[in-house]
Amino acid sequence: MTEKVAYVYAVLRPAEGLDAALGELTGVAGAPVRLVSPGATAATDAPVAAVSAVPAQDFREDALRRHLEDLTWLESVARAHHGVIEAAAARTTVLPLRLATVYLDDDRVAAVLREQADAFSRALRRLAGRLEWGVKIYVESRPDARGADATVAAGAAEGVGPGRAYLRARHSQRHARDESYRAARQAADRVEAIGRALAADHARHRVQQGELAVGGGENVVNDAYLLSRETAADFRSQVLGAVRDLPGVRVDVTGPWAPYSFTARPDGEPPDGEPPDSEPPAAERAP
Repeated sequence: MTEKVAYVYAVLRPAEGLDAALGELTGVAGAPVRLVSPGATAATDAPVAAVSAVPAQDFREDALRRHLEDLTWLESVARAHHGVIEAAAARTTVLPLRLATVYLDDDRVAAVLREQADAFSRALRRLAGRLEWGVKIYVESRPDARGADATVAAGAAEGVGPGRAYLRARHSQRHARDESYRAARQAADRVEAIGRALAADHARHRVQQGELAVGGGENVVNDAYLLSRETAADFRSQVLGAVRDLPGVRVDVTGPWAPYSFTARPDGEPPDGEPPDSEPPAAERAP
């Protein structure tokens, strides 16, 4: 028989019908999902964990290190991981855990739930009724509409030499780009002010580059906001409206997501790094 370990997706607030709903899901490695409780002596509202039994050979430290270099394997695990979390978030308050959080067995998971019961309960109370929204600000390319060649030709018609006309075109392009960056800083200030008024918390993430960047332009802000269900629509509307008068700037608002950016690790430490793209991987693309 293949040795198994307990893969933990999230810590959850108990809710009616949650066990049955999660039992219909297929999790990491095609394994069924179940709930693990802290034990019979715990309070009825004590936090529980969403867990699957996965092959130990794939999640031992050395094997996992190799797997994390396999993008196909990693995407498959990430999709399953975040799929379980999002399904749970539709029914109750969730505390998402990092990808590939594993324990020796269910008994160890139950022990962690008991040891961290107070911290988990505080976090779940703080997150109750709140979800995560992502805000990305982009500086879009705004070259001179005529282009350098057209500007040189126009300069020649005006009696300006090609070298001087080319420098004029380059100067115009740099000026337009500088204006866009200034507008992006203004947009960031406006969005943060909206967040201070409406959001319960705010997290900054690394800007997206290379293959992670979606759409045109340069990503200059990649943040997450923790919002109540009641304020989310107002927040989105205000953020989108905050950049309408700013040239060369685009803002994307995504969500709602489970609160990946506002949870602690099982050992109680703050999250290290960030959820992929401040939200689930590839499901939008997804935690």
